[in-house]
Formats: sequence, C-alpha cells, structure tokens
Amino acid sequence: MLARLGLDFGVLELDLPEHRQPGEPAEEYVRRVAREKAGAGLLQVMAVANAVVLGADTEVIVDDEVFGKPADAQAAAAMLRRLSGRSHGVVSAVSVVSAGREAQAVSVSEVRFMPLSEADIAAYLATDEWRGKAGAYAIQGRAESFVEHLSGSYSGVMGLPLQQTAQLLRSFGVL
Repeated sequence: MLARLGLDFGVLELDLPEHRQPGEPAEEYVRRVAREKAGAGLLQVMAVANAVVLGADTEVIVDDEVFGKPADAQAAAAMLRRLSGRSHGVVSAVSVVSAGREAQAVSVSEVRFMPLSEADIAAYLATDEWRGKAGAYAIQGRAESFVEHLSGSYSGVMGLPLQQTAQLLRSFGVL
C-alpha cells in the first residue's frame, strides 16, 4: 500500500507478541502495538542515517472484543458468524518514528456485514483469504461483497489508512 504513495521503502521482519493487557481499552491496544512495531523496527535500523520507520496495526472490534488473526478455519468461521448481519469497528493505528521524533494517527471505521449463510462462510473460507487477517476477512478481496455499509477509511480497513499515513510521512519530510 505504501507503493501507492510513490514511496521507495524496505520491509523489516519483526516477531513481536501482540497480546492485549487486562483492562486495556481496545483502541489503546491497537495504538500500543503500532508504537511497539515502529520502535522495534527503528532499533533494527539505528545505524542508517535519517531512518524513518512506520509501524501499523489493524484490529476488528466487536463489543470491545478484539478479533485478531484466527488460528484456524474453525476460529475464522466463528468470527465471520459473529460479524454476520451486524456492524463492527475496525481500528488502524499508524506510528512513524525516527531517532528524534514519534507521531501517531488512528483511523476508526465502521463496517456492517450483510447476514451470512453457512454456505457464504464455507465458500469464503475455501478461498484462504481469511488467513492472517484480523477478523478473518480481507475487505480488498471477496469479503468486500459482504459489506452493506462502510463508514470511515477503506484503506484503513485493509490495514493502512493512506490519508493519515501520507499526512504523517509528510510531517517527517518523507513525502
């Protein structure tokens, strides 16, 4: 998605635990994970002069429950059943850091799914698009046909709110 902004960038591989702390509000959890990803990335490139690192996290939230990435098809099916015929929140946080500065933006969107039949869910699971996706769906794929209404940022639901990201990167002189 960063390529859409015309950026030349590299990707850092990180292995950070993503666990919500007891009592931690859902939005703050997403913010914290994005900050931790950016900070860990910056530690990897500290030797690079003027390095700027972006970290992001996106989560689906239903009734203050964070729907992370499903462990398997059974968990994905359970998530899709909970999303069926109702609205849910999608929070995307973007953190940008350099050696001397940190800034963050958050995008909050509301998505309403149509009622999903068991056949709809089974057919979607067969695509494997759900793997590695918060809430078990990729709006940029076949699950887009489930969306009755979207209020907010389409790119934020995809995982990186481009308007907010561009604004942050401009403030760091990257764009």
